[in-house]
Amino acid sequence: MSALVQGAAARMLTKGNEAICLGAIAAGCRHYYGYPITPQNDIPEYMAAHLPALGGTFLQAESEVATINFILGTSASGKRVMTSSSGPGISLMQEGLSYMAGSELPAVIVNISRSGPGLGGIAPSQGDYFQSVKGGGHGGYRLIVLAPHSVQEMYSLTMLAFDLADRHRTPVVILGDAIVGQMKEPFRPIPYTPAVPPEKPWALTGCAGRERQNLKSLHLKDNAIEVHNWKLHEKYERIRKEEVRSESFLLEGAKIGIVAFGTAARVSKTAIQWARKEGIPVGMLRPVTLFPFPEREIRELAPQADVLLVIEMNTGQMVADVRQCTPLHDRIEFFGKPCAMPTPEEILVRIRSLSGRRGGADR
Repeated sequence: MSALVQGAAARMLTKGNEAICLGAIAAGCRHYYGYPITPQNDIPEYMAAHLPALGGTFLQAESEVATINFILGTSASGKRVMTSSSGPGISLMQEGLSYMAGSELPAVIVNISRSGPGLGGIAPSQGDYFQSVKGGGHGGYRLIVLAPHSVQEMYSLTMLAFDLADRHRTPVVILGDAIVGQMKEPFRPIPYTPAVPPEKPWALTGCAGRERQNLKSLHLKDNAIEVHNWKLHEKYERIRKEEVRSESFLLEGAKIGIVAFGTAARVSKTAIQWARKEGIPVGMLRPVTLFPFPEREIRELAPQADVLLVIEMNTGQMVADVRQCTPLHDRIEFFGKPCAMPTPEEILVRIRSLSGRRGGADR
């Protein structure tokens, strides 16, 4: 399996969750810590089965609180490290994530989210958008957030996540859900090409022959904490400028512009193709990075389209970010399902309604 990932370009039939593991291993991740929770259990199962044979470390922690602190320590030593969980587990990691952001430590955190607050349910949902994109813990930090919508992207964006984490010395979140995590489809295991140098001069590897150095988030002297917070702010602004990623899908001439991410975007593509066959000019802008958000792309799209239809598997979280990008709020519509995947038929009905047509889908 690993030889195939490193060398060949043949297609493989793989689950989305397992594609994440393949991408992590290809990118040089040899350390995984985690705690079981559906619908992401394929990830620790795969890593437990494959990391030891590669000379890596798999450890099932006693809790998600322990997990994120194992991640912190391994990252501080300069190693590539990953964990995965779902909403309740990610909530328990928030203090550790804030410490990592404050200490400028890279890692990859996968959230295959479930539905609702509390224990919720295992139905697919995008209800963790706020938690991921706004910095769910204390102190005003930000995390880079990637939103794959296919098995191919579960693989390729995982490799990218490790590079972004090292480039900017920050945790990176991969935000998926039960659909993209559990579905199987062919993908090409494109070989990993490093985009960042492997050296980490900041890592704690022993101070023999050099000055001692610290990795910390506690700054007590004079105005050191203010200086540090402005340093982090400048980094987040640099990320906003350099790391925005999005996909334009059939947007040429579109009078209805759908904005959707992840599974909701995947389903929207089918509805858009159906609507185009009916002569309805509709297309989609898909944010691939949720932070940084494609603000310029939304700002440019809004005046060109008669309406922006934001589609999410929640009650309306990303729609707030879309509104911040343009003053044309009267052109923004929302369609959401908090605990289920919208069907292409439902989306087509909404597209027809916005285009002035009526009637249900006949597919």
